[in-house]
Amino acid sequence: MRGILAGAVAVTGSALLIAGCSSSSSSSSSAAGTASASSSATGASSATGAAAASPVNVRLGFLANITHAPALIALKNGYFKTALGSAGSVTATVYSSGTTETTAILAGQLDAAYVGPNPAINAWEKSGGTAIKVVSGVATGGAEIVVKSSVSGAAALKGQTLDTPSLGNTQDVALRYYLKQNGLATTATGGGDVLVKPTTPNSDAVQAFESGQIAGASEPAPYDVEMVQDGGKVLLTEPGATTDLMVTQTFLSAHPTIVADLLKANLQALDYIKSDPTAAETAADAEYASYTGKSIKPALVAASFAQIKFTADPDEASFTSDASQAVSLGLLKEPVALTGLFDLSQLNTLLTAAGQPTVGS
Repeated sequence: MRGILAGAVAVTGSALLIAGCSSSSSSSSSAAGTASASSSATGASSATGAAAASPVNVRLGFLANITHAPALIALKNGYFKTALGSAGSVTATVYSSGTTETTAILAGQLDAAYVGPNPAINAWEKSGGTAIKVVSGVATGGAEIVVKSSVSGAAALKGQTLDTPSLGNTQDVALRYYLKQNGLATTATGGGDVLVKPTTPNSDAVQAFESGQIAGASEPAPYDVEMVQDGGKVLLTEPGATTDLMVTQTFLSAHPTIVADLLKANLQALDYIKSDPTAAETAADAEYASYTGKSIKPALVAASFAQIKFTADPDEASFTSDASQAVSLGLLKEPVALTGLFDLSQLNTLLTAAGQPTVGS
């Protein structure tokens, strides 16, 4: 079993070591072909070519939940391996929340990550727009605020405790904003009318709900679905994007062909979900179990897939809404300019080649 800690666990024994050819290969051939006749120049050129041809290691982050199913499927079915060929390697790391993924991105520990809109916005804002680019959508929907059946509405939550995956993540912002819209204050330190308590892993929130320790939680699938099946009721189905694929600007600039390969794998996973949803559910659950040590009940997986729209469209409008909500809550500085956050050029090239509609504004 590959576990999940509060921060992250690198997948070492099962890390994907994927080799292939990319634009760097042609660059090395060109360098070697134009080498000077002098032995010193030839030696220098050969060294440059060898370095250019070196496989690229992609450090990829994701979360063990069903809104990240395309990542789970691409890993399980070997789509990253197929797409990259022999160009490099993918080392997959599972994180407990998008907030910890953002920390890893900003610390230079990841090159790419499947992540929710708010963590991506946080990385963009904290770096002054220099750290990351969102290069594809992954999923919309699949997150809900679930509360005890006895809770009649938002007003009944005053004085209660609710869990979220982490402070400032997409579900956390959605819950706090919903409470604010209904006249209930929260604070980042646990004060206010409702105690919002970041809790990882997500399964701990489910257990706390089952034992009656909390009144509810804002969680992604499958955890929201599990709470409903445990007797909870949905207070709010959270709209907009839940998962997107982001890469660091440094990596995108240095390895655009590798990024294109990641996008190919993601699109293949999305197509697999559309063409054979039952098989996709099985693959996602199998990969999920390899990290958590526990499979999800098939009915729970199916219910989770049913509430999610898996799509390459990042839903840019929802990012604007999420950023505005985070600012209103004091979780982001004001103003947050998202111009330049998205780079969908490679994605749209691939979609056009596949005869599919392009995405983005």
